[in-house]
Amino acid sequence: MENPMETAVETIQREMTAFARRARASAGRMHPELSLVSYTLLGHLEERGGCRATDLAAHYALDKSTVSRQVAALERAGLIERRQDPEDHRVQVLDLTDAGRRILAQVTGSRRAAVQERLADWPEEDLRRFAGYLERYNARAAGC
Repeated sequence: MENPMETAVETIQREMTAFARRARASAGRMHPELSLVSYTLLGHLEERGGCRATDLAAHYALDKSTVSRQVAALERAGLIERRQDPEDHRVQVLDLTDAGRRILAQVTGSRRAAVQERLADWPEEDLRRFAGYLERYNARAAGC
């Protein structure tokens, strides 16, 4: 006899994996030059008003070389730029360019529309509960 808790956890894990695969696959369709990782980094830079590459690596638990490659690609694409930190001139801060802001807004709008389409027939109470569960799960994951 299978444990209902284990069954639920297996289902959640399987569905989260499917969600992540779809998110990675759809990133290229949203904007061919913007991978899911690039989109995530741009979003973080916008949210924070810029930050150091080492801060990105620490926040996402990524190797510095991985972030360095992503940052270089985003710079080459003209989506981010380096600027001197006003508080410490020895430090360079990464920030979005105007083109980066436009592309991020475009992709965010496309993603939001796709999610809204998938959830269009959900009752409002289900949407609120689902949003709350995701927030709770991610808050717990952030604390790890």
